[in-house]
Amino acid sequence: MIALGRALRARGHDVTLQTWSRWQPDVEREGMRFAAAPEYHVFPTRERPLKPFEAVTRATWDTLPLVRELEPDAVVADILTLAPALAAELAGVPYGTLIPHVDPRSAQGAPPFSLGARLPRTAAGRHIWDAVAPLVGRGLALGRAELNETRSRLGLAPQGRVHGGISERLALVATFPQLEYPRAWPAGSHVTGPLLWEPPAMEVALPPGDGPLILVAPSTSQDAEQLLVRSALTGLRSLHDVRTLVIGDRDALLAAAGPVPERMTIAPWVSYARTMPACAVVVCHAGHGTLARALASGCVPVCAPMAGDMNECAARVDWAGAGVRIPRRLIGRRSVRLAVERALGEPRLQEGAAAFARWYGAHDPAGDAAALVEELAAGRR
Repeated sequence: MIALGRALRARGHDVTLQTWSRWQPDVEREGMRFAAAPEYHVFPTRERPLKPFEAVTRATWDTLPLVRELEPDAVVADILTLAPALAAELAGVPYGTLIPHVDPRSAQGAPPFSLGARLPRTAAGRHIWDAVAPLVGRGLALGRAELNETRSRLGLAPQGRVHGGISERLALVATFPQLEYPRAWPAGSHVTGPLLWEPPAMEVALPPGDGPLILVAPSTSQDAEQLLVRSALTGLRSLHDVRTLVIGDRDALLAAAGPVPERMTIAPWVSYARTMPACAVVVCHAGHGTLARALASGCVPVCAPMAGDMNECAARVDWAGAGVRIPRRLIGRRSVRLAVERALGEPRLQEGAAAFARWYGAHDPAGDAAALVEELAAGRR
């Protein structure tokens, strides 16, 4: 969302970004106005948690005054952040949706989103997934009912469609088109390419030597036990012709994995934008942000998904022929080493990743997304 806001600012627009307070310095550094978003406990806590749609209702009423004060020409809300979109609807302002990963709306004959199953190659396989579709449909119908209950509390009319949180006028699908399964896209949906942004980061010296550089870039929100990082440290130690840069707590990792050779460096954080172009392989959990940056840099990703959109992203990059995936149950030092060796040894994967980088170099995803938002604001959508 910051990448989109930055692109709109570069085109001369006045942009306010409403988000959590931790992002205020970054938002203001990019020339946007910051507005604090409501922060509620939704998941179980010691206090009384709000149910998701209770939180949406409360956040909508809290956001509506901001929308009325700003009188924006358009509002763009994250797919998981319904309150600004509902507030815009109440205020009569056109709104769009930013989907910051692959589209969760399943195509006909494709597996349900988040399972991590690949697109079937045969008619029989497509038939199996179509047979499962009614089960998924029941869950979507439940979500529609819950959203319509929220809309009723806000005085808005119910919707007949599922995925009602996604705008019909403009949905920005901010991923590589090569990661999307073939489908008939709704008129308002546009695959723009990934919207990449990162906070400032200090320079970190790369491991010495001339061998291929492997970056181990774990998720910031999953794998609290650092299974992937520890597996990479121990598994890649035996690859003497490669260099390895690992992101993590150096003291904790050395205590768990033991001393590492000189060709391995552990750093608390690095700039992915500056570091990944020098890498051959990125070992990650396949969160979309890390995966998209790796592909944009031409790196072959080794994906070890844990939760959220990671299984889906890993399946898509495997389907696209640009990376290797390791099932969660098999994450270990041997599997990581074998996956990295495959990523380094198969020209097909390297060419697949290079094709992503060429596509990204020839396009301006943030600028294209900003142009679509301009059309929405001007009433042409």
